[in-house]
Amino acid sequence: MSGAIRVAILGAGIGREHLAAYRQLPERFEVKAVCDLDRDRAASIIQDNAIRIETDAARMLSDPEIDLIDVCLPPHLHFEMAVRALQAGKHVVCEKPLVCSLKEADALIEVAAGSKGSLIPVFQYRYGPAITQLHALMEAGLTGRPYAASLETHWNRNAEYYAVPWRGTWAGEQGGAVLGHAIHNHDLLMHILGPVARLSAMTTTRVNGIEVEDCAAISFQMENGAVASSSITLGAASDTTRLRICFEGLTAESGPEPYAPATGPWRFEAREPADQTRVDEVVASVPAVKTGFTGFFEALADSLAGQGGREVTLADGRRSIELVTAIYHASRFDKVVKLPLAAGTTLYESWIPTET
Repeated sequence: MSGAIRVAILGAGIGREHLAAYRQLPERFEVKAVCDLDRDRAASIIQDNAIRIETDAARMLSDPEIDLIDVCLPPHLHFEMAVRALQAGKHVVCEKPLVCSLKEADALIEVAAGSKGSLIPVFQYRYGPAITQLHALMEAGLTGRPYAASLETHWNRNAEYYAVPWRGTWAGEQGGAVLGHAIHNHDLLMHILGPVARLSAMTTTRVNGIEVEDCAAISFQMENGAVASSSITLGAASDTTRLRICFEGLTAESGPEPYAPATGPWRFEAREPADQTRVDEVVASVPAVKTGFTGFFEALADSLAGQGGREVTLADGRRSIELVTAIYHASRFDKVVKLPLAAGTTLYESWIPTET
């Protein structure tokens, strides 16, 4: 695309953070409208007369002045709105989770294939100096084979958080901590180590009086042979995200930043002390990069301009939904689940329990 990409944001919740990121890229994006049923909430994030407020998403879909629809709505609305936007010929950005079943993911892929627009799932954790440094170390041959990894998604979500009616329910949120909170860390794991080959999982509800899970323990084996574990709770004293990856040549460990683990300083420790100088040199040579949502939208703009390579893809979005499906399958039926999953597999059409 030539010129700034003209955007309508649907939903002023997480849409607030999207808007802040777009404003960091004024030559690449122009936000034309924010659409929310609550006009006061939309007005509270705009603070700019150049951006109009709308309450009807259909007006955004039919507006020829809008190039991109940014879907920041509750999860159960993602599939319908993404389909409508693609059919209207728009590019679509969709917050996590992309959709709420593998069946919906495959249907969305089919719609996107017949549309002139692109669909881009949101995984902003990938963008930041630490992940760029880790990729540089991998490209320099300093990491070697991956051995094992651990993830912590230890956050604090109390009754006040779940006072929003659609949260904590299968009908509204479509899942719990696995779907809505740890999905970014799991994407980051696969972004670094590649696809998951098989997994086992336990999920439970221990922190809040909600329908969906708020604690989980998951074991992965990656296609490359590495193993990984993911510990999830919404009952921590504070919000902490932590990743530790042990490679043949070094160990990479994040700081505790909960919502942007790629932005804080990581520790890269060589297994052989003699290699530490080279590791430090590579890390120091990596130039500054844009982080979080800003980095995500920059990569998106590059892709739409024909300079792709760093963007999140629709295949990445399907892979994240496939992983959620496998986790719920493994936990609910006490199985070791092998991936990839195709049409007809258990929970393909829906992971929502028949009795809630």
